[in-house]
Amino acid sequence: MARWLLPEGISDVLPGEARFLERLRRAALDLYRGYGYELVVPPLLEYTESLLTGVGADLDLRTFKLVDQISGRMLGLRADITPQVARIDAHILNRAGVARLCYAASVLHARPLHPLATREPFYVGAELFGHATVAADAEVLELAVRTLALAGVEAVRFDLGHTGILRALLALDPAAEAHAEDIVAALSAKDAAALTPLTAPLSPPARAALRELIRLHGDEGVLAAARTVLPQLPPLQAALDELQHLAAVLRRLGAAASIDLADLHGFRYHTGATFAAYAAGWPVALARGGRYDDIGRAFGRARPATGFSIDLREIARLRDGEVARAILAPAADDAALAELVARLRADGEVVVRRLGAEESVDGMACDREIRRVDGVWRVVARAGDPDQG
Repeated sequence: MARWLLPEGISDVLPGEARFLERLRRAALDLYRGYGYELVVPPLLEYTESLLTGVGADLDLRTFKLVDQISGRMLGLRADITPQVARIDAHILNRAGVARLCYAASVLHARPLHPLATREPFYVGAELFGHATVAADAEVLELAVRTLALAGVEAVRFDLGHTGILRALLALDPAAEAHAEDIVAALSAKDAAALTPLTAPLSPPARAALRELIRLHGDEGVLAAARTVLPQLPPLQAALDELQHLAAVLRRLGAAASIDLADLHGFRYHTGATFAAYAAGWPVALARGGRYDDIGRAFGRARPATGFSIDLREIARLRDGEVARAILAPAADDAALAELVARLRADGEVVVRRLGAEESVDGMACDREIRRVDGVWRVVARAGDPDQG
């Protein structure tokens, strides 16, 4: 085997993609900072009893594990950052009020999320702890919308769901909870044939409501339909009110919204409203988020929590990368020229000094150059813009 080959699902990030990722990482963190979110950088690996506390079996299967040669205990390479941030909030910061935290870092997956996925995603995200109202959910949803806008992703649709609706329906019949996992699987797959026998032994109200749930997906009109066909249970009606509010937030932000009351991804993890963002022509979610109030309990401090994460490398797959625009400067040893180059670089421009007679720079589009015009060094357009790197 060639020594330069990388493991399946692992790849280098080359200059065009790296430029895009770094620009978006900086812009996202600046966005979150403007909302009051503080950056945290959790460790790449932790003891598995901490790293996998309160998470589902899917994350356990995606986590690389190894033995710590110092302690002999099992370590895990993080496959998600949200549980780490929850640990920081619950056990280290220990703040009494609202805590807003954000992150930007790589994770590693033992198994890819889908056949085309990298096993080394780069996640940015924001988590809000200590506030249980829909206002907190709306804030993180707004941040997710604005992050995707920063990336220039077009035709984004946000699918809204709420795990509280199914929980309220399962509570109608004790027998339903015993088959909860199978019911969730059937609903998520929109598999009416599988759902029918699962709900047959249940009480008529539970059976009818669960069978209606599989059909409740579409535009905002779904919420009005749900109020008509589902039981008038206070927790269920409160969940519908929250979804109505979040749909209004998306409308205000100019984002498309759809409702899917049978979208139950992370049912054992999420405890309230959930959302996933999709771009036209792309089959997987670009962003996922929602409420997960119970995770802090495992760290000894139950706190309301809501947040989201976005894999920037997944977004980069939608793009062709970015060509660096640059200014080509002569190699002349001149104080005025050096001062101009320094000033341009301080202003954020890329200035490449010729090392000889070179007229192009691989990988960069040098659309301008510095020339002496009437005895003064000036930036001018390059005739024909020959550098398209």
